[in-house]
Amino acid sequence: MAGDMMREVGRVVAGSYDVVVIGAGPAGEQIVGRLADGGLSVAVVEKELVGGECSYWGCIPSKTLIRPGDVLAAAGRAPGAAEAVTGRLDTGAALAQRDYMTSGWHDDGQVSWLESEGIDLVRGTGRLAGEREVEVEAADGTVRRLSAARAVVLATGTSSLVPPIPGLREAGPWDNRAVTSAKELPGRLVVLGGGAVGAEMAQAYKRLGCGEVVVLEAAERLLGREEPFAGEEVRAAFEADGITVVTGARMTAARRLGSGPVVASVADGREFTGDEILVAVGRRPATAGIGLERVGLEPGRPVPVDGQLRAAAVDGGWLYAIGDCNGLAPLTHMGKYHGRVAAAAILGAEVADVASHAIVPRVTFTDPQVCAVGRTAAEARAAGLNVTVVTTATGDVPGAYTQGNGIRGTSQLVIDDDHRTIVGATFTGPGVQELLHSATVAICGGVTVDRLWHAVPSFPTVSEVWLHLLEAYGL
Repeated sequence: MAGDMMREVGRVVAGSYDVVVIGAGPAGEQIVGRLADGGLSVAVVEKELVGGECSYWGCIPSKTLIRPGDVLAAAGRAPGAAEAVTGRLDTGAALAQRDYMTSGWHDDGQVSWLESEGIDLVRGTGRLAGEREVEVEAADGTVRRLSAARAVVLATGTSSLVPPIPGLREAGPWDNRAVTSAKELPGRLVVLGGGAVGAEMAQAYKRLGCGEVVVLEAAERLLGREEPFAGEEVRAAFEADGITVVTGARMTAARRLGSGPVVASVADGREFTGDEILVAVGRRPATAGIGLERVGLEPGRPVPVDGQLRAAAVDGGWLYAIGDCNGLAPLTHMGKYHGRVAAAAILGAEVADVASHAIVPRVTFTDPQVCAVGRTAAEARAAGLNVTVVTTATGDVPGAYTQGNGIRGTSQLVIDDDHRTIVGATFTGPGVQELLHSATVAICGGVTVDRLWHAVPSFPTVSEVWLHLLEAYGL
């Protein structure tokens, strides 16, 4: 074992390590691997599956379910390929591939990796028991007490949120776990929420063969955290796919008719019926029941952190919070980044979190995709920046023409005129996710637009939109 001590006292098993991490999702896996590689003894506590929400009920299964529809849509835009697509999508095969990608909801492979790194896995529910102390309750009631010489790290993620709408919880709604692990499609699906999860799953299910899909969004547009044009373009694509989109729709009640369909009522009196209803209105930090009150923190709330991801209100600098549970940037890749930063800090490096503050990249994997990093134009102006916004049509470059007909979308930069640097970027269109990292690098590096003028995109690629954007700025 990696710890220097393990003893059993009655029903309590104790162990000592350099670092104890609660949560073995992407953030937890990242930090334990780096700490072990740095020569520290590490234990990771996990009550479910090693790999976490993303691997089994989030990013991996959802993007696997999205892929078949994307491929068929891309083929449909390419003459010659379009004529070859004459059959129906094989829903069973798509679901089987999802099962393969989640390893059938078994974590044997991830556990083997932990073992190969010399990291101890402690199965059970972990709770803070005091300074540098963690209690882990296993399914059989055994309590294991772990002590950490250097640090305890919280990497507990988030859980889905069900709003207090009368009858909704009693109607047995789907959450992200149910929708990504379903064994068959409902004939009709109502989706409550037009953010990333709701939008992605609405289109995926429609393209997989769900007969009717309705999206109910309380705001006036889809993807409310992104640029307005992004939500408008996604809505147009949804309606072309036969998805009903209802914005400005505040849901007031839900009821399930016996063991049959669910009826959703909205404030204007309309009702929408589905065989299932997916609730995708947000998530909450999974910080209740982990002993935060024992160290002076509020359970159920994000854990405030400093630049090194240490819990800001806890003396001694021994408690860290990484990933979704700190509320900074609840995305898998940002959790992994937090893991890198916190590991470096624990190992003694001079390091600080930079990306969580206005350099967060994000992709909504709808068709068109919505890819963004940094601030929106409204956010930049609200922050007091003097900005110019430039746009170009994503499809107006030869690289887009070669992909087929009807390639649409918008590419936009938000430029800080005082520093002549990019502070925000958004790209929409089919399959444009790989455009995003160039903008992330430009923002993170503080590269001026004058210098970017010399960054030559290959021909013919969609990345030539950068030339159009810089020309629109006057370069």
